[in-house]
Amino acid sequence: MTASLEHERCYRAVASRDARFDGWFFTAVRTTRIYCRPSCPARTPLAANVSFFATAAGAQSAGYRACRRCRPDAVPGSPEWDARADVVARAMRLIADGEVERSGVPGLAARLGYSERQLHRHLVGELGVGALALARAQRAQTARVLLETTAIPVADVAFAAGFASIRQFNDTVREVFATTPTDLRRRRPGAEAGAPGELTVRLAARPPFDAAEVLLFLGAHAVPGLEEWDGTTFSRVLDLPHGPAVVHLSPADGAVTARLRLAQLRDLGAAVARCRRLLDLDADPTAVDDVLGADPALAPLVAAAPGRRVPASPDAAECAVRAVLGQQVSVAGARTLTARLLPLAGAPLPDPVGTLTHAFPRPEALAGADLSAVGLTGARRRTVTALATALTAGDVVLDPGADREEAARSLLAVPGIGPWTAALVGLRGLADPDVWLPGDLALRRSLATLGSSDADAAVRWRPWRSYAVLHLWALAVPSLFTRPLPPPLPDLTDRSAS
Repeated sequence: MTASLEHERCYRAVASRDARFDGWFFTAVRTTRIYCRPSCPARTPLAANVSFFATAAGAQSAGYRACRRCRPDAVPGSPEWDARADVVARAMRLIADGEVERSGVPGLAARLGYSERQLHRHLVGELGVGALALARAQRAQTARVLLETTAIPVADVAFAAGFASIRQFNDTVREVFATTPTDLRRRRPGAEAGAPGELTVRLAARPPFDAAEVLLFLGAHAVPGLEEWDGTTFSRVLDLPHGPAVVHLSPADGAVTARLRLAQLRDLGAAVARCRRLLDLDADPTAVDDVLGADPALAPLVAAAPGRRVPASPDAAECAVRAVLGQQVSVAGARTLTARLLPLAGAPLPDPVGTLTHAFPRPEALAGADLSAVGLTGARRRTVTALATALTAGDVVLDPGADREEAARSLLAVPGIGPWTAALVGLRGLADPDVWLPGDLALRRSLATLGSSDADAAVRWRPWRSYAVLHLWALAVPSLFTRPLPPPLPDLTDRSAS
């Protein structure tokens, strides 16, 4: 058990089967050698018989296997890793994105600027396990998804999930789930059939959660060729490490159904991590609403839309380029400019999927592209090129493990990028929960309506200012949100949220 978990507090959550704590910690029962999520419907174990772990990997390394009833390996991720900015949180975000699978622990440590030994000491000191154990737990979950939702051969599942051998795969599945890969496939609980080459994954979220609202916001900003919105399902192309993929996201009873078409199955873990970030599924809505709802100015908005999320981007570099393209233009204008960029430098899909045709251009392709046909001013073209060049050279780093403060500083060093653009990249690109957008016109109008000021955001709404931004955008542009404003607040409709 890690020192940060208080036994009494955790046990109270388990005794009340409080689903809000699912993913925050895991309950290990010494008498059964099983670990569960806090909301497990099984009989509550005696307090003397349980230990608590911050990660599933920690429970597994201590010799516990996953409960077959509550499936603790399929809960929302801990919101701690999105809220924190230290090396452990940065490492967890990179591991979730598949960095260990792609470059090993040495690559992970190098990316974070630490030696392997230093990184191991940080992770073990806080989580009880190192990077390899954390990545192994993720591989086990990926294998389970593939076994239960696809018909691909079991041997192919092993390598697609990131295992080095069939033996390692079999041993891990037996140890983590107390069953064989063949038995997992035989059960297939709730699997949905898809077209050839597709698999369907259910993405869990902590309640309250309005999936339709998050998808509507994303759909309103959809770029033709890259994204598609039909009023219910939001679809887009993901640029994954081993090739482009297409995902279709639809509401599903407090969760989101993701139908994925991957170029290679080994990108499943990265695809799921990026979809979760896109939809802000690992947020802790109770903690956010408790802080923002205590402010008299925001209380009516929070009460009318509990659990509001901050829709993000699956790729922060893409978000940065799109933020530059959207400077001083409308949402519709930004969509048009971005769509023109796709055929110039974006990677085309092998076959179009509906109206989806291209992945968003990678920085190295943009850096050398002729942008004269996009319709940008000369200054804006130079900014896009300078940003792409800085991203390619590593002068600006915007991957999931980026240091958020350093990312903001390096963005501001790019000619043509100011505080608003850098802050937007932090909010929607790096999924920082505590970002304020200086000078945003929609926010100014909403603040004036509520009788608040930027000083309120700087003090009273920390550490959840990003969520305050979404509530204020909803006041300014209610058409981008599903839930009506509480009376008697006015409807400010002549500005578009960014």
